[in-house]
Amino acid sequence: MLASFLNARMVTIYRVLDDGEVGRVARQIALRRDGTELGPEDLSDLDRLPTVNSELAWRECVLLHDIVHEEAPAGRGWRSVFPLEGEGGVIGILEIVADEGMRPREASLVTGVLRIVRNHLALLDYGERDTLTGLLNRKTFETSFGKLLARPNRLARNPTSNEPSWLAVIDIDRFKSINDSYGHLFGDEVLLLVARLLRNTFRGADRLFRFGGEEFVVVLDRASAAGAAAAFDRLRVAIQNHVFPQVGRVTVSVGYTAIRPQDVPASCIERADAALYHAKRNGRNQSHNYEHLLECGQLQAKQVRSEVELF
Repeated sequence: MLASFLNARMVTIYRVLDDGEVGRVARQIALRRDGTELGPEDLSDLDRLPTVNSELAWRECVLLHDIVHEEAPAGRGWRSVFPLEGEGGVIGILEIVADEGMRPREASLVTGVLRIVRNHLALLDYGERDTLTGLLNRKTFETSFGKLLARPNRLARNPTSNEPSWLAVIDIDRFKSINDSYGHLFGDEVLLLVARLLRNTFRGADRLFRFGGEEFVVVLDRASAAGAAAAFDRLRVAIQNHVFPQVGRVTVSVGYTAIRPQDVPASCIERADAALYHAKRNGRNQSHNYEHLLECGQLQAKQVRSEVELF
């Protein structure tokens, strides 16, 4: 609608991703005047994506939460950059390139449209996010697992790479005793702080879920076995070293597994759970890879029965 109304050369929506301390910018969709549409960029290599600071207009838009107008590079008309606001701040950028500078009435129209978009995003967040931590909820995981599988499926068709995606189940150790000893208010604060540490540890392309209670799930986007081990252990150490108000020291146990091309949610979660329970049985505050435990003989693969049982 904006492309048509403004007769723009190009309208692009970018997603702003947190990659540690660096904000990355990834195209979600772009529409040219001739009707050509560009789809989302591949998020498998975040280092390849430009940073928010690579464009002055992007930087000012994100930092100031305001519209930026400037002459487009190489004499390609005029560019207007608008912030897309979410609950956590600027989550995207709307960029409009036109032949002439945008008039105040047109900028006001775009701002009004973005207010509607923000309200729509808030409704989506209400249904898809955990109300306490703000992480994605279990319902979202179960309905979007097919989309998560698209990453390793694409990877399986690429013989030059052997990096799958990974799923981890993370459980706060002795969380019931925290609630019993300090009360549910401090228990909720532990959950909030663990969720914050999850966000600080993982990349924007990774997906974070709260499954309920003290259990969290992470889908780590494309990493080597060594990289996955380092990422999950980095989280474990960060939580172990964090000082939680009143409670003091909190630890987590982590079990994770490689996502296979033909996986279903239940089988993937079951493998990660098996590695998690191994960590729990062997002292807690550990991170274990299911496939590695199988290779070492510390776990036995569950036998799948071929016959159908009726009950």
